[in-house]
Amino acid sequence: MTDVASEAGSHPHVRVAGGALRGTREEGVAVFRGIPFAEPPVGPLRFAAPRRARRWDGVRPAVSYGPPPPQGGHFGMDVLARDAAGDDWLTVNVWSPEPGPGAGLPVMVWIQGGAYSIGMSGLPEYDGGRLARDGGVVVVTFNYRVGPEGFGQIEGTPANRGLLDQVAALEWVRDNIRAFGGDPGRVTVFGQSAGAGSIAALLAMPRAAGLFGRAVAQSVPATFFSPELAADIAAACAAELGLRPTATALSGVDPARLSAAADRVASAMDRWADRWGPAAHRAIPFSPVVDGEILPTTPWQALADGAGRDVDLLVGHTRDETRLLTALDGLLGQITPEQAARALHAYGPGRDAAHRYREAFPTASPDELYELVGSDWLFRMPSLHLAQAQTAAGGRAHVYELTWSAPGMGGALGACHGLDVPLVFGNLEHGQPAALIGEKPFPEAEEVSARMRRAWTEFAAHGDPGWPAYGSAQRLVRLFDTRPALTAYPEEASRLIWQDHTFPALPLLAEADQAV
Repeated sequence: MTDVASEAGSHPHVRVAGGALRGTREEGVAVFRGIPFAEPPVGPLRFAAPRRARRWDGVRPAVSYGPPPPQGGHFGMDVLARDAAGDDWLTVNVWSPEPGPGAGLPVMVWIQGGAYSIGMSGLPEYDGGRLARDGGVVVVTFNYRVGPEGFGQIEGTPANRGLLDQVAALEWVRDNIRAFGGDPGRVTVFGQSAGAGSIAALLAMPRAAGLFGRAVAQSVPATFFSPELAADIAAACAAELGLRPTATALSGVDPARLSAAADRVASAMDRWADRWGPAAHRAIPFSPVVDGEILPTTPWQALADGAGRDVDLLVGHTRDETRLLTALDGLLGQITPEQAARALHAYGPGRDAAHRYREAFPTASPDELYELVGSDWLFRMPSLHLAQAQTAAGGRAHVYELTWSAPGMGGALGACHGLDVPLVFGNLEHGQPAALIGEKPFPEAEEVSARMRRAWTEFAAHGDPGWPAYGSAQRLVRLFDTRPALTAYPEEASRLIWQDHTFPALPLLAEADQAV
């Protein structure tokens, strides 16, 4: 049972299953932060499936974000996690323009990315105030376990604990969101990168069935691991500490030490390339595991079999996905022909992938080939194939591509990975992704952001983002740019190269004939 209690001044109050909450009001939006949806996953609950949060007495202040889970060291996220006291990692945050059980507003639940190794809901770029206020929706964000805590294949523990955290958060939304003005029957999940991969996984998970009716997947990554590959990587992480990858051995290790060990493995994954394949080339130590139980099969196979037929899907990618990653590697504009050849071999579909790319893009430079095959393998084709699997099974999917170029670095990053995040939230002056847009947002950024926010909130409200669904005949796609367009899928050459690829779970190559 949930209901609304009295509201005093600028401090809205609600009552949820766990007890009473006091939030804040910010620019006309009621905000509640740091609400526990599960018990802290520490001590006896470490590496366990999430357990429902206990009730509390009195009125709980919900005015600050809960502490983030242990993090990898990218972008200083490990420091942010260590600086936040407490182990109540599993919390949700809610922004509502109209709290109260009778409002019946659409609900948008954000799942952040971070390569399944980093990520926290308290980053300023994920503030849901503008999206909630302008779009008339209830916005929810939450923390889930990442890195070895959430995705390490540890003996004696359930697989995909980070995904189970997400299911628990969605169950909390189902049971409590009415108190905040949301309609539990109109829940849309939306996420980017690893968040989009998580949404793809949720579409394939029986435990998540019925928890959302619409899904927005922004830049779906290709990486889903076989149990053997995930276990081998976990063994390497544990070996950094002189331990075996078991719950008994690792439960007493400080989470920060375990995350640091995983970082050391990730920084030297190239030496494992013959064993771990593309995951090693791209330094991706964690991903959802197709374990046959929690995640029975890959999302592409599940959707082709009809698992998402009753879920409206909006899916897409940016045009220049991996250019930012190349810049972060210090390789922008410096790719050699040998590096391009290795990328074509590592990521391309089939033994003749290099020939097919060079034939399809005869004037492409090494830099362009490196970016094309990397973007296609990691984000662009997995996103497109998710839409194709959905429509082939009789479901509905709308497809988009972000083609507006980021002004940052003189426009060198193009329409890169992560640019969509500040545009969708409308937080153009906050956080690391917003740095892509420059110190002051360009008017064009506001225009593109307004279009994307309108499309996302209209999709959440009505299932229609404003353009026709994708179909095998016309393949219509919305391009987001200063001059938006509706056109046939623009990456046709790549689509043809990848049209027969199935995106299976990545294997341990010691037990496979070749990379997939």
